[in-house]
Amino acid sequence: MVLIMGKSRVAMVGAGMTPFGRLDGKDLLDLLCEASMKAMESANAFDKSFDAIYVGNMAGGELCDMTGVASVLSDRLNMIPAGADRIENGPASGGSALRAGFAAIKGGLANLVLVVGGEKMTHVSGSRVTSTVASLTHETAEKIYGVTLPSFAGMLTRLYLEQYKYKMADITLAAVKNHRNGVNNPYAHFQKEITLEKALTAPIIADPLRLYDCCPVSDGAAAIVLTAESIAKEFSPEPVYITGSGQATDLQILSERENPLFIGAVAQSAKKAFDMAQISPKDINVAELHDAFSILEILQSESVGFFAPGEGPKALARGDTEIDGICPVNPSGGLKARGHPWGATGIAQAVEIFWQLRGEASKRQVPNEPKYGLSVNFGAFGNNVLTHIYERGG
Repeated sequence: MVLIMGKSRVAMVGAGMTPFGRLDGKDLLDLLCEASMKAMESANAFDKSFDAIYVGNMAGGELCDMTGVASVLSDRLNMIPAGADRIENGPASGGSALRAGFAAIKGGLANLVLVVGGEKMTHVSGSRVTSTVASLTHETAEKIYGVTLPSFAGMLTRLYLEQYKYKMADITLAAVKNHRNGVNNPYAHFQKEITLEKALTAPIIADPLRLYDCCPVSDGAAAIVLTAESIAKEFSPEPVYITGSGQATDLQILSERENPLFIGAVAQSAKKAFDMAQISPKDINVAELHDAFSILEILQSESVGFFAPGEGPKALARGDTEIDGICPVNPSGGLKARGHPWGATGIAQAVEIFWQLRGEASKRQVPNEPKYGLSVNFGAFGNNVLTHIYERGG
């Protein structure tokens, strides 16, 4: 196949997911294959020759004793001789894999790309998972003191409450909303509503965060098929285009950041994506934000530019971020209810936006034919972040 060079837009033409949750009896490769096959079926691409596979995976070696995941997947899916790479960027591995696939199509290095991310996590102890994700922290300034990502989130929450004079209930409303959205997502880890009272009396995880303020440990995988705009209609009559892609980093040591409540890498990656897409935050009709903890949805909604600093909880309380609100956030249920298999999350966000912009999200569908979507995939604790912007095809 002749490679297509130039400034063609990058089209998503197929998407697929496994359920997220505790998936006993399936290993990491099983999950990646299942999501990939669903995406290829969605794109009518089983008989097509793929140029590349990008696999988002954080901890295949650490949790599954499996390296070379991308190479094995290429063989398992009978995609040889397609190029294959595993992309690792902590909990933003999926977003980085999506950006790699986007760049390959945009730069003319490939015409047809499979982007898939996944993680197998529930077969090991919770302490092993916590230790693995804590390895993202700074070795001498943070990790040796027993810092974990939940502890960071707890400290940020406490700082936010003190600075802006909110109560914990104002923050936890994000988790209540996302559990309510998860009820209508058949792929979600949790498909059950919670009350605010239940959330506020649950066991403390990292004061003041309680159980329902924190995302679960999940297994799962998600996949997207990408191609160039000029041939997109060969695969799907309703492509969705990635029109903006931004990535940015920040200081690794959280205490050294000028203002921990304004997540610079989110703001900078979003600005790059908005500039590329030539739109602004007010144009976004649906967003998937990385709510590993309740406070992160609020901080990201402010850092992206949806709301002014300190205004996120007020917007949440008004219903602005509900599915039928002016700025729907996490209709999938987010990481909180959909689940968070690290390598899958950034791609699962893209899958949800793909379905939303095509009007295929069933009972959680955002009304009024949304045109623009956005996703933020949060690496480490905000020190390597990906933002993508999507547009419904004409």
